[in-house]
Amino acid sequence: MTRIAEPVEGLIVRDAKAGDETVWRALWRDYLRFYDVTLPDAVTDLAWSRILDPESLLRARFAVGGEVLGFALHHRHLTTWAAGMDCYLEDLFVSQAARGRGVGRVLIEDLVRLSRDRGDARLYWVTDTTNVRARSLYDSFTPSDGHVRYRINL
Repeated sequence: MTRIAEPVEGLIVRDAKAGDETVWRALWRDYLRFYDVTLPDAVTDLAWSRILDPESLLRARFAVGGEVLGFALHHRHLTTWAAGMDCYLEDLFVSQAARGRGVGRVLIEDLVRLSRDRGDARLYWVTDTTNVRARSLYDSFTPSDGHVRYRINL
C-alpha cells in the first residue's frame, strides 16, 4: 500500500518579496536541474529582477509552510480568444521534500482564485509529456486540451 504524505501544516501562498531571493535561486536551480537545462546567470538575474519589478508582467507566488516550499511563476496577457486576459502559469516547482503533500495543488488553486478575482478568461500551462507525476496533478484540474507546442529559438 502506498503511503500518502501528510499535507503541509499552515501552508500559505503569498507574493514574492526581496528577502526570498536566496531560497528562490535554490529552488530555481533544482527546477532547471529537473528539466536538465542550463541558463546563463544573467537570465536568472533578469528573471528575479522582473519578479520584483512592479511594472513587469512576470509575477511569483510562493508556497510557504515554515519555509518556502515551491513557486508558481506566471503572467497575464491579451488573447484573441476571449474578452478577458489569459493567465499563463509558466513555471511551477515544489521542493523535493514537499512533493506529494499538496503544495502544487495549493499553488494552482491560488492562481485559479487570483485569475477569477481579476476577471481573467483562462488559466493555462504546458508541461513535458514525460512529467507523469505533474500531469497526474494537472489532470485532476482539467484534461489536456490536446494542443502541441512549437517553439523556434531565435
